[in-house]
Amino acid sequence: MIELAASFDAQFSTLAPIFLYLIVGAIIFFETGILLGFFLPGDSILFSAGLVSAAHSKSNIVILLIVVFVAAFMGDQIGFVLGRLVGRPYLERHNSVRITKMIEHSERFYEHTGWWAVVASRFFPWIRSFVPAIAGASKMNYYKFLSANALGALLWGVGITCAGYYAASLPWVKSSSYAIATFFIVASLVSALWNYLRRRP
Repeated sequence: MIELAASFDAQFSTLAPIFLYLIVGAIIFFETGILLGFFLPGDSILFSAGLVSAAHSKSNIVILLIVVFVAAFMGDQIGFVLGRLVGRPYLERHNSVRITKMIEHSERFYEHTGWWAVVASRFFPWIRSFVPAIAGASKMNYYKFLSANALGALLWGVGITCAGYYAASLPWVKSSSYAIATFFIVASLVSALWNYLRRRP
């Protein structure tokens, strides 16, 4: 029985980091790649993933950072493409004076300050889920969006994950890393649910 338990623990230790990479990557991707993911706790997930990675001896922080960067980058890219290919035609089919003015304002905004908006929006929950699609629908220059997306994914995704990883260097943080990570994630989900219910008519 002891040998079986030890064998199971060894297998779990090997698989756990893979689950960490997959879960974190999926959440970060869907939060920005699909508008329905706006309620996901991206910031808390990133910080918590850094904490867990530091506490888990089998986890590789470099792999985690690569996964986070790729997921954040590709999520925004998908959002931008959906906005360009789906969002803009939809708005043009339902054309009206109000929609026309809205499109004109959006195009001017993304032409002049869109680059900074894409980078900064990463640090604002909910907003970061919609900015890529709006940028695509507003026909923001693709290469400007591409560079802003890459920088935003680096500063936000990699930056917050590293903050969690190095925060775990504090002894009391490392010993309670799983509890702290759980608290952050649950608190974010409760906050998102509360805001959603409060804003319902």
